[in-house]
Amino acid sequence: MRLWIAACLRCLPLDAIRPHWPDDAQAYAVLEQERVIALTPAARLAGVRLDMRRAGAAAIAPQVELLPRSPQAEADALQGAALALLQYTPEVALADEATVLLGVGASLQFFRGPRALARRVAATLRALDLRVSLGMAPTAAGAWLLAQRRERRACRRVLTLPTLVRRLDALPLALLPPARPRLDWLQDIGCATLGDLRALPRAGLQRRSAPELLAALDAAYGLAPEPQRWIEPPARFARRIELMEYLEHTDAVLAVARRLAEQLGGWLAASQLAVRKITLSLEHERGRRARPPTELELALSQPAWQPAQILGLLREKLGRMTLTDPVIAVALLAPETVAQPAASATLFPEPGGTAEDQARLLDLLSARLGRERVRRARPQADHRPEAANAWGDALQAPAGAEPLPALLDRPFWLLDPPQPLRLAGDRPQYRGQALRLMRGPERIESGWWDPQLTVRDYFVAEDEAAARYWIYRERDAEHARWFLHGLYA
Repeated sequence: MRLWIAACLRCLPLDAIRPHWPDDAQAYAVLEQERVIALTPAARLAGVRLDMRRAGAAAIAPQVELLPRSPQAEADALQGAALALLQYTPEVALADEATVLLGVGASLQFFRGPRALARRVAATLRALDLRVSLGMAPTAAGAWLLAQRRERRACRRVLTLPTLVRRLDALPLALLPPARPRLDWLQDIGCATLGDLRALPRAGLQRRSAPELLAALDAAYGLAPEPQRWIEPPARFARRIELMEYLEHTDAVLAVARRLAEQLGGWLAASQLAVRKITLSLEHERGRRARPPTELELALSQPAWQPAQILGLLREKLGRMTLTDPVIAVALLAPETVAQPAASATLFPEPGGTAEDQARLLDLLSARLGRERVRRARPQADHRPEAANAWGDALQAPAGAEPLPALLDRPFWLLDPPQPLRLAGDRPQYRGQALRLMRGPERIESGWWDPQLTVRDYFVAEDEAAARYWIYRERDAEHARWFLHGLYA
């Protein structure tokens, strides 16, 4: 099934320079060549209108902030949106009028159908602080035309070609870009919709108009091929967002980091990679009061590639810091990547969670508490029970791939320090009960290289209630002494 989604970024001039304009309810208007090309609802209520000159807007509504258009910021936002949407399909292309095209026919089953996929695409673009209109159709040009509709309740999702033909026939002719230069002539001969245009004699229309008009019409109706120029992900991920205003709180930085995390997720999906380490760089004021960037490094115990997981770790990391200087730009880098692990082939969930679940928990705890506070036990090449394990960095992989020793008969609880036992008739006693030796001795001699030389004989002992203990007898003392070292569960 061939299906396209067209994502029209309908407020890109505003979104690129004031991403949170719907939240603060401020009155903004964007100017190009001294004329208004975009404005917020608050500016419209104040009397500003599209195509109004700067002087007129300033005279009617002096409280409205007039902002110059930033083509570079718009291009960066559009490129970032395309990069983030690569997590849904490798077929992503840029189209006219701030629109991103996605060929999603091969992705429908994985994302549970067109409706669910459209919701996810819209959610991703909202996470990038972009206002969007989605069109869905069996042709790319048809999806593009549906996405351009401005009516609030307009139907923009079509799954079959016959339905698309009916929907397109009812669209205004002005939506088709090649028809706009000849719109007056076409309206004079009675053409108001795409259906009216299709009803004209093709040969006569071909003689009296540019070939682009019929080519665009045929592409929209599925009568002509639609070659696309797909987005290619860069070889390495290093994205930076220049801010239009200073950020002084970590919550505001997190909102920018969310946009970068979505872009990183798209890049990882397209490249079939996962990250082992990411760096969030917070740039401060330049010039005479320049400050070096604040860099937050996140090392992960297991590779990650989902934007939600990456954002969760960044949230915990930022939540533990206080900004000492305002931030003027935020950058995210992925210096260490690995191939994306294959999906699990098990039918039922593993008890206790998968290794990936446990790794995500370690990453979250390390980001929240600090890496130095999260430790894990690691086996050591030492036969002494108290030295057989040591606490190490929970996120650091073991240096070697040494096989673990065979499972030994060891107690669940190890006492530190070992508890001396009294003797009664050459038998060790614990809590007034004589212990019966059930198994042993297991001889351990180790530590000759340090002051903790150990020469012991270990036994498994049992009391009258059948409770088991791990005890040992020292062999290097003149008089044998017994100690309780462990308790069996």
